[in-house]
Amino acid sequence: MREMIRFDPWHGLRRFTPARIALGSAGNSLPTAELLRLGLAHAEARDAVHQPLDAALLEEALKVLSFPVLRVHSRAADRTTYLLRPDLGQSLDDESSALLKEQGNKGFDILFVLSDGLSPIAVQRHALPLLQSVKPLLPVEWRIGPLIIAEQSRVALGDEIGGLLHVQIVVVIIGERPGLSSPDSLGIYLTFQPKVGRTDAERNCISNIRPEGLEYAAAARKLVWLLGEARRMHLSGVRLKDSSRLLEL
Repeated sequence: MREMIRFDPWHGLRRFTPARIALGSAGNSLPTAELLRLGLAHAEARDAVHQPLDAALLEEALKVLSFPVLRVHSRAADRTTYLLRPDLGQSLDDESSALLKEQGNKGFDILFVLSDGLSPIAVQRHALPLLQSVKPLLPVEWRIGPLIIAEQSRVALGDEIGGLLHVQIVVVIIGERPGLSSPDSLGIYLTFQPKVGRTDAERNCISNIRPEGLEYAAAARKLVWLLGEARRMHLSGVRLKDSSRLLEL
C-alpha cells in the first residue's frame, strides 16, 4: 500500500538548518525515508565514537606546519577502558609523563594539544586545517610549544600536559561528543596556567568547529583573540568574557 505522508508546513525551513525539523509523518510514525536517515545518522555517531585516531597519519600531516610533534597516551589503555573510565583519560600513562618531563621548562607561551576525545574523526579531519588558519594569526613574539597528539584523551589531560611543560596557556583541540547531525564536530578548550585540578569553570570553550558549523577561519580568529586576552588579563574561564564579535561590528 502506498505510504500516505503528511508534510509539515515548516518543510521549507529545512534548507536553513541541519537540525531534524519538519520531518512530516506517516500515520503515527516518521516517513520511511526519514526513519532511514535517522538510523544512518545514529550509526555515524556511534562509529565516530569508536573509530580510532590514526595518530601516525595525523603526525605526518602536521609536518606542513613546521612545529615539532610529540605523541602521548592517557592511562586508558584502549577505547573500551576510555569509555568506561573517564578518569583514566584525564591523566598520562607513565611513559608519556616521563617523555614530557624530559623536555624541561622551555618557557612556552602556548601549547596545542590534539586530543581524540569522543570523536577521533573530528580531529583527523579538522585539526590540521584549523591550525593552518590559526598559525598566521599568532603574534611572532609568542613562543609556541610542540604539537602534542594525545590518544584516549579527555579535556583535563591538557592540564597535566601543560603543567609538566610549564606553559602559560594550553589549548586542547578535541573531538566533541557526536550528535545526530554532527558526528565530526571539533571543540577547543583553553586554560591559563594549566595544572592538575583545574575545573571546567577555568576554561574557555569554542565548539562546533567544522565546515558545516563554525568555519576554521572564524574559529581561528576567536581563539587568537581569547589567547591575547587571557595573556593580558592572566586568567581564563568564566571571568574571561568573549567579546571578540564586537570587533567585527
